[in-house]
Amino acid sequence: MSLHTVDPAWAATQNESFASERANRVARNAVTSMNVMAAARDYNRMRTYHDSYSVELKTAPITNQRQSGRCWLFSAYNVARTATMKLLDVDSFEFSQAYGMFYDKLEKANAMLENIIRLADKPNDDRELMSVLSDGMGDGGYWIFAMNLINKWGMVPKDVMPETASSKSSAQMNAQLERLLRKDASILRKEFAAGFTTEQLQKHKQQMLADVYKLLSICLGEPPTHFNLETRVGKNCKVDTSKLVTILPTQEDTDAKDPKRMLRDLNITPQEFAQRYVPFNPYDYAELVCIPSSDSKLNTPYHVCSIDSVEGGRPNRFLNVEQSVLEQAAIAQLKAGEPVSMACDVMQEYPRNIEDFKGVLAMDGVDLDGLFGMELGMSRTDMLDMGETSLTHAMTFQGVELDEKGAPVAWRVENSWGKDSGKDGYLYMSAEWFCIYGGEVVVRREFLPSEIRDLWDNAPAEECAPWSGFALGVGQGK
Repeated sequence: MSLHTVDPAWAATQNESFASERANRVARNAVTSMNVMAAARDYNRMRTYHDSYSVELKTAPITNQRQSGRCWLFSAYNVARTATMKLLDVDSFEFSQAYGMFYDKLEKANAMLENIIRLADKPNDDRELMSVLSDGMGDGGYWIFAMNLINKWGMVPKDVMPETASSKSSAQMNAQLERLLRKDASILRKEFAAGFTTEQLQKHKQQMLADVYKLLSICLGEPPTHFNLETRVGKNCKVDTSKLVTILPTQEDTDAKDPKRMLRDLNITPQEFAQRYVPFNPYDYAELVCIPSSDSKLNTPYHVCSIDSVEGGRPNRFLNVEQSVLEQAAIAQLKAGEPVSMACDVMQEYPRNIEDFKGVLAMDGVDLDGLFGMELGMSRTDMLDMGETSLTHAMTFQGVELDEKGAPVAWRVENSWGKDSGKDGYLYMSAEWFCIYGGEVVVRREFLPSEIRDLWDNAPAEECAPWSGFALGVGQGK
């Protein structure tokens, strides 16, 4: 038999050998009828997991990103809204993700065309140029993308700019945006070849952005420049009292000592709303990752080139640390009453669509090795080096179960796939699973050890290409 080809005789032998094994026949019948994860889920292990936690925060209703890649924006907003709910003394508040999406797309278009101008002298098959053209207008992003948007464009409540068909299912809008931007890129590159100066190209780019704005307005609606904020608040609301209005009681209101109040702030801008009602410093956070790929170094900040979405905003920055460092920082922030934005490779060993135990992420929850009768496990480093894992999805830690030494046993995770996903919208994530398939948290600087905070604040970042092992590990599909 040639070692260069698959021999039909060898395949026939494999077929006969497979069918002779009872375990193979049982596995085949199970998987062909119910698919892999349902057949592999371990009932005895899954039923031992319980969603009770040493530290558990009060949470608001679950959000839903629908069929879009905005999880990084939802996760960031879910952290920020905690500060707003405390300020207003309310149990629920939601920011407009469609508003954030509008300006994310506009800024990404500008950044993409700026990169096209910067790379105008490169050949069409230049790797960085190809990366910009393929990834420039996607939904994905990072914490710092959201922080730059909040700092520049502010925020609005969800009812001021609600979801649309294109924000809930973004593929068709994105396809037209990508076509428009690639057409513009072609024009700019031809103009450079014809001798246009950088200033001339940038002036033309500004004209091109008008079409981007128009397309976004058609798909998402025009973003408000001013709006009236009118929302009920609690008795412990801590805002300008001149903006509070007492709601006249009805016959159903029995507690006259605690009159209902409304916050009414008229004709404000999104920036004013963020400044007054989101007591949250967008730049007081550090993005910690644990990416032990062969080409990365610990205790080192990294900057991924050519992916920053807001020109003039803060560049992306990731501090690569030991897993225990980011876990303890997350625990400290949870103990202080603040949720933690995090990221992981959520679909790894996750029986999302089975009827029972669909909210559990655990290394022993599904027995894939037993189902297939082979060893499928890999080390985290090998998975990162071979592209088997990356941080694909951002969510929010809302609680943690600790052992007697203060180490995490399991995490309570708020997702953004709606209340019907997982268990009422939440996931149980074992600490072991997060060690293998997680590896990112965003925490306030005050919760970092002094030496880690110094690295975050002062160490120069190493530049890495978007196709490097480190950059692929931190992902951008979140």
